[in-house]
Amino acid sequence: MWERAELSNPPTIPITNSSIIYLDESGDLGWKFTAPYGAGGSSRYLTIAAVCVPPAKVHLLDRVLRRMYQKYNWKAGRERKFSQLTPNQRIEFAGNAKTLCDNNSDIHIHVIVVKKQNVQQHIRVDGNKLYNYMIKLALIKKMASHDIVTMVPDPRSLKVQSGNSLHDYLQTELWFTEKAVTTLFSKPQDSSQSRGIQFADMISGIIQDRYENNRGNAARLILPRIKLIQLFF
Repeated sequence: MWERAELSNPPTIPITNSSIIYLDESGDLGWKFTAPYGAGGSSRYLTIAAVCVPPAKVHLLDRVLRRMYQKYNWKAGRERKFSQLTPNQRIEFAGNAKTLCDNNSDIHIHVIVVKKQNVQQHIRVDGNKLYNYMIKLALIKKMASHDIVTMVPDPRSLKVQSGNSLHDYLQTELWFTEKAVTTLFSKPQDSSQSRGIQFADMISGIIQDRYENNRGNAARLILPRIKLIQLFF
């Protein structure tokens, strides 16, 4: 679904113009708006976050989270999700993420939010196509600026089942629409084993919280360093 056999692993040769993109999302692809979210109803928004980092700087994402794990005595072998953070911890992470981007101009955060209640009925029939389109809209230009892109999603995240895989869809768009030479690799990784995906989870949670729950303190800190797209607003 995500992976292609011949493109399942990134190349081992050093590539100077390459990027690793960690993906995660908050919200769901349900369409039940007659009940509150969390009480039988679907989320009103869906947020996808992508953290784009040069391979040589992946360790910096780990460092931001590792320091919080140590400060709050979180168990290293147990993933800490955004939903488990206190309001102050969310603000702290947002500030640390902003500082990281301030100090590293080649680390980029892209986020796309869709207001689901405004999505047309015929699109709701296959929400996976919407998911594909959101990622394409948010990331295709960024991907096209690199020769090699390795996309790292959590295999437990929203599944893409609409015809061609997300990988094939993006590769086709890169080569034929964007006229880019980019080669795309997909390397799903369990979020518990990837601080990069955990970082993206925190970002998506912060932005989703702003829209879904109108809690924006953490979002205000990191938004100046996010390229944000709103869809169906």
